[in-house]
Amino acid sequence: MPEPDFTDRVLNRWAEVRPEVDLSSLHVTGRLARLGQHLALREEAVFGQFGLNRGEVGVLAALRASGPPHTLSPGRLGKGLMLSSAGVTSRLDRLERRGLVARHPDANDRRGVNVELTDRGLDLVDAAVAATAERDRDLLAGLSAAERRQMEAVLRRLLRIVEQGG
Repeated sequence: MPEPDFTDRVLNRWAEVRPEVDLSSLHVTGRLARLGQHLALREEAVFGQFGLNRGEVGVLAALRASGPPHTLSPGRLGKGLMLSSAGVTSRLDRLERRGLVARHPDANDRRGVNVELTDRGLDLVDAAVAATAERDRDLLAGLSAAERRQMEAVLRRLLRIVEQGG
């Protein structure tokens, strides 16, 4: 049996004080939550080297992944990033001041705008994502290729359940 970790210790204490509560699911979700926090801190450290935070990289990466001409409406950005319109506007304002994105009138809707990734923004997001991908490869190097594929499949299924409101 593996050595108990932080999650085991916390849940064992809970089991002592609330033995009637089934905490078995928290052995998975508790670790996922804890892992998410660790991954977020790792990403912030890498992205910080490029003068960016995770939220800003999210916007830049969404634009980059949209393909040429790397343009999306603020509404599509918000939907994809699960942000309010105020959240999108705040990020866009910061990125635009730094010359990483530009807003242009929407040719099909005179009330709308489109957000375009600038050349500078493209170069920066490419470098930031490449750096975090390298760091993640190092992190996962301790797992076999089969373990990585299995983990990917299980996490994909779990994420689908969560995103479908499960």
